[in-house]
Amino acid sequence: MGIIHEAPEDETCVRIFLLSDIHANLEALNACLDAVPEYDRVVNLGDVVGYGADPNGVIDRVRAQNGVLVRGNHDKAVSGVMDLDHFNPMAGLAALWTRDRLTPENLEWLRALPQGPIRLPELADTQFVHGSPLDEDEYLVSARDSQEPLMTAIAAITFFGHTHRQGGFSWDGERTEVIHPEWASLNGTAMWEMPLREGVRYLINPGSAGQPRDDDWRAAFAIFDSTQRVVQFFRVGYDVKAAQEKILAAELPPRLAARLSAGR
Repeated sequence: MGIIHEAPEDETCVRIFLLSDIHANLEALNACLDAVPEYDRVVNLGDVVGYGADPNGVIDRVRAQNGVLVRGNHDKAVSGVMDLDHFNPMAGLAALWTRDRLTPENLEWLRALPQGPIRLPELADTQFVHGSPLDEDEYLVSARDSQEPLMTAIAAITFFGHTHRQGGFSWDGERTEVIHPEWASLNGTAMWEMPLREGVRYLINPGSAGQPRDDDWRAAFAIFDSTQRVVQFFRVGYDVKAAQEKILAAELPPRLAARLSAGR
């Protein structure tokens, strides 16, 4: 299990804005920031960069939020904290492209991002990770993947990213359930609300802001109301064409542009 890093103490959290996997997609991030309702604090679950063509612009906006962050695997690869051995050629090329274009200040900021899990002192039953509370680079895709983290995590509620799939898993002590937000369409802005049940353990993914892979092209984020014990999942449309044109103009792999409109 990774080391638990305590975030600095702050005012009591009520509504937490959860972002993850922006992947240097400034258009998607801006759409999330424009659409998010009132919140008290922001937590970013990693992979601020990688794939997209606006790494400095995205980092500048994320840094301005003064939020709590955990590092993602692309953040580590771009900043040289990890090598590219486990990256596919397309991801590796994008990581090297990003590394060459980051300002020295932004590169150092990225390199200093902490490893999850991170906990907030005022939320005793909640933690924040990129991949899994057991391994920051592990993918939690299936119910089977979720079983050990659900049963062994020191916090009842874990927010994670990495998979680019909005939703997650719950365990009531007997069975594991898959959480999958339900949307009437794949257009516009929408919200799906999930009350958290007492005595149930959760792994919850707010979804990817910049590169969803759950067959929904829209940018994703979530709000966690820690007082009401409710998670609100959001999807919001954004200017995909502009993001795609930047990727192509940067001569990054065309597949990185094409997948944005497909949501996978």
